[in-house]
Amino acid sequence: MDFIVAAAAKPSLAYAREGVRFFEERLRPLGKVELRYVKAGPSEEVSRRLLDATSGCLRIALDERGENWTTRRFEALVREWQLRAVKHVAFLIGAADGHTPALRRACDFCMCLGCHTMQHELALVVLLEQLYRVHTLLAGSPYHRD
Repeated sequence: MDFIVAAAAKPSLAYAREGVRFFEERLRPLGKVELRYVKAGPSEEVSRRLLDATSGCLRIALDERGENWTTRRFEALVREWQLRAVKHVAFLIGAADGHTPALRRACDFCMCLGCHTMQHELALVVLLEQLYRVHTLLAGSPYHRD
C-alpha cells in the first residue's frame, strides 16, 4: 500500500522542512510515502487541487472537525486497508483557511491530529511522525510504547 500526503505548498518554515526531511528518511526503508504539494491559494482552489492530486485514492482529510484517532486505531485501520487490498491512501492537508465542506464530503475519513487548531506545516510533520509510528508497529519495531 502506498501512502500519499497531499499538502498545500511546500513547507517554508525551517523547522517544518527539517522535520519533513527527517521523517522522509526514516520512512524510506519501511514503506512508500509520497509527498505531493499543490499550489497554495483560496480554500476552494486548494481543495480542488488536493482532490485532483488524489483521484482514485482512499482519502483522509486532516481537519480539526475530524475524528481523533489513537495510534492503535490508526494502525488497525491500516491493517484493515491492507486486508481490503487498498492500493493508495491519501492524506489531505489544506492551507491556512482549511478544507471546504465539499472536500470533507469527498473524503472517506476526516481525521484530526488533536483538539487544537494546528498550523498546516506543523500538521505535516506530525502526520509524517504518525505514519512512521504506524509503520514501525506493523514491522514489530519497539518505537511505539503504549
